[in-house]
Amino acid sequence: MESEIRNSATGLTKRLAQTAQETFGDFEEAVEKDATKTAVLDGTVHPLTSYVINYVKFLFDYQATLKQLFSEFGNGDDSNSQLASVTMRIMQAFQNNLEGKSKQYKDQALTHLFLMNNIHYMVRSVRRSEAKDLLGDDWVQRHRRVVQQHANLYKRTAWTKVRPIYITQTSSAQGLTSSGGGSVEGGNSSGVSRGLLKEGFKMCNMQFDELHQRQSQWTVPDTELRESLRLVVAEVLLPAYRSFLKRFGPLVESGKNSQRYIKYTAEDLERLLGELFEGKSMNEPRR
Repeated sequence: MESEIRNSATGLTKRLAQTAQETFGDFEEAVEKDATKTAVLDGTVHPLTSYVINYVKFLFDYQATLKQLFSEFGNGDDSNSQLASVTMRIMQAFQNNLEGKSKQYKDQALTHLFLMNNIHYMVRSVRRSEAKDLLGDDWVQRHRRVVQQHANLYKRTAWTKVRPIYITQTSSAQGLTSSGGGSVEGGNSSGVSRGLLKEGFKMCNMQFDELHQRQSQWTVPDTELRESLRLVVAEVLLPAYRSFLKRFGPLVESGKNSQRYIKYTAEDLERLLGELFEGKSMNEPRR
């Protein structure tokens, strides 16, 4: 009788373990195939992200029970590695789905911002939970590098096309003033140079205004990540603008209506960069 009860209990435990494995497999598949059309227009953390992370946290709330079930399942792996394997598969399914959702964006810069935000949320959540001990530092560091890669791709996609305007306009103006033999104060070539510089400033203003308006509506919810990304943008933009303004600003300022062309000081740009990624509405005024 006692052995029958023991065998019955063992059989029940194995069936529970198998059911748990099947449930995790079903969840993994559901996450990867999730076709929710909910679009986060500002590139912030997607509802699926917080849902998956909460599910993983729930697993670790019951890890002692799950480890016991896994040990009874008897496939040769220790219970820690089985729980880690389940978690990693769910995380990978989630990332595969994120990649698909990121393709909804027409703006490649917003694609990278979205992936950066969501993978950062995943990594930060793991680092603050018991999952970190099981997944390991290698997993955390590898995914932190992925976050950095998307931040770099965002920078390259969104802002490096603005910086060459300053360089191009600078080199063009230098060529005209030196080859024409004239000075800013007089001569035909100086008139052409001033006109070119005015167009250069107008183009810079237009590009910056467009990007600022668009990206002020985007969101980076993590404060530290948001400040870091603003700094990255400033490092790309401000040195080139300061150089352009210092070298050629006086030429435009000496003409008429200079305020139409020199719209911003370097300090103005720096202040406006501090408004990026706050999820503002289009009608919300600048600070």
